[in-house]
Amino acid sequence: MVRAVVNPPVNLQNPLAPMTNQILDSEPWLNELSHEERAQVQMQLQADENVSALLQVDLDNKLCFVPGLVLVTNRRLLSRAPDGSWQAWPYRAGLLLKHHDHAGVGHLALNDAQGRLAAWCFTLGHNLQAIRLLDQFQIYAQSAVTGLPPVLLEGRRCPSCKAPLAPDQDECPICTKVIHTPPSTRTLFRLWRFARPYRIQLFAGFALTLLGTAASLVPPYLAMPLMDEVLIPFQNGQHIDPMLVALYLSGLFGSALLAWGLSWAKTYILALVSERIGADLRTTTYEHLLRMSLEYFGGKRTGDLMSRIGSESDRICVFLSLHLLDFASDILMLIMTAVILISINPWLALVTLVPLPFIVWMIRSVRFRLQTGFEKIDRVWSQVTSVLADTIPGVRVVKAFAQEDREAARFREANKHNLAVNDKINKIWSLFSPSVSLLTEWGLLVVWAFGIWLVSKGDITVGVLMAFIAYISRFYGRLDSMSRIVSVTEKSASAAKRIFDILDHVSSVPEPTQPVKLERVEGRIELRDVSFRYGNREVNRGVNLTIEPGEMIGLVGHSGSGKSTLVNLICRFYDVTEGSIRVDGVDVRSFPIADYRRNIGLVLQEPFLFFGTIADNIAYGKPQASQAEIIAAARAAHAHEFILRLPQGYDSMVGERGQGLSGGERQRISIARALLIDPRILIMDEATSSVDSETEKEIQKALENLVQGRTTIAIAHRLSTLHRANRLVVLDRGEIVEVGTHDDLMAREGAYFNLYQAQARNMDVDVDDDRRRNVRVDNVKDDK
Repeated sequence: MVRAVVNPPVNLQNPLAPMTNQILDSEPWLNELSHEERAQVQMQLQADENVSALLQVDLDNKLCFVPGLVLVTNRRLLSRAPDGSWQAWPYRAGLLLKHHDHAGVGHLALNDAQGRLAAWCFTLGHNLQAIRLLDQFQIYAQSAVTGLPPVLLEGRRCPSCKAPLAPDQDECPICTKVIHTPPSTRTLFRLWRFARPYRIQLFAGFALTLLGTAASLVPPYLAMPLMDEVLIPFQNGQHIDPMLVALYLSGLFGSALLAWGLSWAKTYILALVSERIGADLRTTTYEHLLRMSLEYFGGKRTGDLMSRIGSESDRICVFLSLHLLDFASDILMLIMTAVILISINPWLALVTLVPLPFIVWMIRSVRFRLQTGFEKIDRVWSQVTSVLADTIPGVRVVKAFAQEDREAARFREANKHNLAVNDKINKIWSLFSPSVSLLTEWGLLVVWAFGIWLVSKGDITVGVLMAFIAYISRFYGRLDSMSRIVSVTEKSASAAKRIFDILDHVSSVPEPTQPVKLERVEGRIELRDVSFRYGNREVNRGVNLTIEPGEMIGLVGHSGSGKSTLVNLICRFYDVTEGSIRVDGVDVRSFPIADYRRNIGLVLQEPFLFFGTIADNIAYGKPQASQAEIIAAARAAHAHEFILRLPQGYDSMVGERGQGLSGGERQRISIARALLIDPRILIMDEATSSVDSETEKEIQKALENLVQGRTTIAIAHRLSTLHRANRLVVLDRGEIVEVGTHDDLMAREGAYFNLYQAQARNMDVDVDDDRRRNVRVDNVKDDK
């Protein structure tokens, strides 16, 4: 592991001094060193020499794991070799420390006018800290030359670790910890963006809710005169008026029927609206997701994104159609009930509110724990779905390596984690809900006691008390329902936050604010000082190349040399970190992305086919293509013959990801798909790597005609497949090291020559092995 930290200079000169030891213990980065390493560092320091930065390297120049140290002090650069020996280089004019990284390894090189003095290698776990160590070196080296105090040469720095900050940085990426903020219920208000088109239906649903709630409050009010004017007088021996009874019973029946009709209407309307809001939410999220760059998908799991668009939007839909409607009904019921209670008897109404403060306190006490808990449940559940998304598409690999038990154990572990998180939340919720019910029962008991006392004093009648009890039961019932909706609301807020995390993400490959209209593309490509970093890893740097229209360029180099990344930059799957890429003299960042990519035909190293027919897959880039155009593209890709041998020909289903076809057949269909759109720029990323020799020869014959008039960029590990290229571009560690024809590069005996010779030796070994196997087989036959 690499550890590098920038701190204010620390005096390590006197390890025995109490003040120094106290300072050492207070520096967290020094705690990464053992006591023996601290002592070694202290022994190397001179009087008044302070350590400003430290890098704990873990690789030697042969990339073997060995420990080492590099220190920057206010006087010199110190280094401890793996054998324990120390070297020092005082700051002077011409002393230069260079840093670069590639393919997972970082490099520091110390040079002067005579050449290289030393070099160190390290893994990229903390490459940013290594860059800061370089910054400290430059400050002290410049101070030694100019005579200016180091403090005057320093720019903006982190107030904590004193590391340099870029001009556009407000926070230190090392010290700033990612704090997972819990979702807020205010996030639900952002759904109004999707509800706005249906506001008329929503207002109609709210009006029906208001009327339905009012209708449901009529029966208890009619029960009051029914009790006082009919039942109690009859119990005291008076005659019952049948018309009066019929009147009251008709009112009860009519109000119940009206409440049912209004409830059905508002439920139906709001259910339709919520389904449409959910559909719009899913569509908008998916469309926004498709506009994201490849960099975004590189940091996300498929199962997590599927869970957000699927289950999270469903949860919001259910909340809008059912629970939000219930919540609105509860609010209206509470308000209307409170008004009726106060109008009947203010004092009895006041007693009704006794449990309310305790219920509010309980809701507030558990709300934050539910917020964080439900968001954690969502994240854990996405891990479960991610296991499924990984395993099901790769089930052939799982079975091929007999890893069914391993994958089952992985799913079981994820499911166990999901169960543990849910159990933790259920412990909180299981105590909360019954407690609210208990408080409402106590409140009802208080109302009974106070009401009986008022009846005994003659302040109210029995009918009033019974009506009050009926209203109170509904009041507390709605209050209990509102407390239960806290759980649903927090779950929906968590779901909304996860969806808006996608919608709020801005693509790193944005559409131009003032797009340049794309006319006919000629195909001239210019790369000017192109550099690209993926995170803190530098992939390409300082690439300059011009490709003329109709020219075929072959990109060659070792794995990890930046060939595919360069192609991705030309396709604008990523944007360059520095420099520019121009097509026909215009920066590609000025073109509308979709218009620009329609002029590019791309054949990937790993062909991907969609579930559907072969004809649909060939016509994917041009859905309106005729059958004749599809067949012509298939013929050009030498796919027509094997397609006709399939049961339904071009209407044959290829299955999930084209698993019903061989690798070579899938590749030829993908080539036909690229050729159908007749691109001006053709890019082939290891297009023939997954086909056999015979199929490769057929494709190469077709390509000899197809590349005419097109700007073609081909990547191939098999150098023999690039014999038609006008020029070969050799990449090494993200830089162009050679450009020329095959014969020119072989004559130079440089990087391309070494690659070609290495491949030739491997091919000879493979041929010799085949011959030996054939000889063994012949000998066995002779023995028989």
